[in-house]
Amino acid sequence: MKHLFAPWRMEYIGGQKEDGCFLCNFPRKNRDEENLILFRGKNSFIIMNRFPYNPGHIMIAPYKHIDSIDKLDKDEIYEIIDLCNCSVKAIKECMRPDGFNIGMNLGKTAGAGVADHIHLHIVPRWDGDINFMPVLADTKVIPEALEKTYKKLKEAIDKVINAI
Repeated sequence: MKHLFAPWRMEYIGGQKEDGCFLCNFPRKNRDEENLILFRGKNSFIIMNRFPYNPGHIMIAPYKHIDSIDKLDKDEIYEIIDLCNCSVKAIKECMRPDGFNIGMNLGKTAGAGVADHIHLHIVPRWDGDINFMPVLADTKVIPEALEKTYKKLKEAIDKVINAI
């Protein structure tokens, strides 16, 4: 029998859950690297998913705690889309994926893990990134440590945004 060690998964499975909304709490703490915040905009921010579907899985969320995109004004929507564009460019540059899944799940029924604070997911994809592990072992293999991915993405996002 082969063993796959992924000790960080225990934090997700049985770890202490923070009170309140982490998408509201994390930007207030000013501990960006610890909380995986990659960039802060005027109305929204880019944060890595601590429990990613793939390496480089990030989210863009408004600072405003709202549950639906139709509650954002045009400037807020435009900034989210602009940060999405910059993020895709940065991920392409430093991770070279073959494609992306980008989207929002609005409401619990639609699959939102955090239903009361909207956020846009950007998930890089590579040919062959799906294997037997999720099907047979209910396990997703993430081949790179979050800290290493954070440093790589932070540098690339800063470079893309500063070039604008």
